[in-house]
Amino acid sequence: MEKAIVLGCSAIGAGLAMIAGLGPGIGEGYAVGKTIEAIARQPEAQGDCTRTMFIGVAMSESTGIYSLIIAIVLLFANPLIGKL
Repeated sequence: MEKAIVLGCSAIGAGLAMIAGLGPGIGEGYAVGKTIEAIARQPEAQGDCTRTMFIGVAMSESTGIYSLIIAIVLLFANPLIGKL
């Protein structure tokens, strides 16, 4: 019974961790859109805008990758099962 409870809660936790993948997707889309607007207004600033956008997108993407890793660990390499 205890194992079923831990597995069920782990599945719920993995699902909640994957909800965290929505934030980086929305943020990256917003950042790219604003960068395109900035380049349209000042084409000579393309290099600066693009460089800054890539740094921001990379930092944002790391949050999504961390949530994916947590979900995979909870589903396939659950450390809580060994504590029972």
